[in-house]
Amino acid sequence: MSAYGFAHLRDRTPHADILEYLERIQATLDPFGGRFVIHGPPTEVVEGSWPGSMVLIDFPSMTEAREWYRSPAYQAILPLRTDHIEGDLLLIEGVDPNYDPRERAAKLRAEAAGAA
Repeated sequence: MSAYGFAHLRDRTPHADILEYLERIQATLDPFGGRFVIHGPPTEVVEGSWPGSMVLIDFPSMTEAREWYRSPAYQAILPLRTDHIEGDLLLIEGVDPNYDPRERAAKLRAEAAGAA
């Protein structure tokens, strides 16, 4: 099942280190099957507010996502970003292609009824 690396980046400060990070990150993703799905602006906010930008990287599974993040190659470039951009990074497992939110609603209803 696919997994994703999701970053919410705020207070981006232009710096040469950021350019180096961008130049080097793809080489850290390639061994783990990682690919960018979303990379920054533009963003159209239709509800609420969204300070900053978004990055979404697709991985074949949570195993590859974790291995990429922990890899020596990525850890070597990580400070190039974190020293200049405030943000959050999450690794998130995707849903099955046959996912049906109605099944989730039924499960939540059953749990709520059992707790009452």
